[in-house]
Amino acid sequence: MKITTFIGSSRAESNSELLADLVTKEIKHRKLYLRDLAIQPIHDLRHKEGGFQPVEDEYDTIIHAFLESDVLIFSTPIYWYSMSGSMKIMIDRLSQAIRDERFPQLTERIQSSEAIVLAVGGDEPKIKGLPLIQQFRYTFDFLKLPFSAYILGEGNRPGDILQDREALMQADLLNQRLKGAN
Repeated sequence: MKITTFIGSSRAESNSELLADLVTKEIKHRKLYLRDLAIQPIHDLRHKEGGFQPVEDEYDTIIHAFLESDVLIFSTPIYWYSMSGSMKIMIDRLSQAIRDERFPQLTERIQSSEAIVLAVGGDEPKIKGLPLIQQFRYTFDFLKLPFSAYILGEGNRPGDILQDREALMQADLLNQRLKGAN
């Protein structure tokens, strides 16, 4: 089983990345830092003659990760009840990617994968993170991407997630499940 984790934080060693590391502990996986990829925002031309136009950026890295992965982990801080801006741009560009003639197998491959969301916020994240989870659920429903699990953790300052016992327990259980499937 191939696992890719998309790290949506702008901070190195962020709480959301630490949580992802716990979920993928001792499991072979690939980690993509969205902050390190030059990805342009979507220019929506789907209703124009000629449709979407090719974009010269690093989004193909994301497409290849989708094509090569059985499990897609979306790890993000909770910003304003939603995902980080870099993760939102990545998700928005899926509208273009699923229509990209260079990757005709992308939609089918997405539908045979599994999605997991990990999100960390500092102010009542188990309540205020629910809009983010709903946003991901609608996105995954549209893509017909099975959504198997999510963890909402609490952490504001660097390393705080390691004090959230419930999130740590959920991460350990998810890690064990992924190890068993591997």
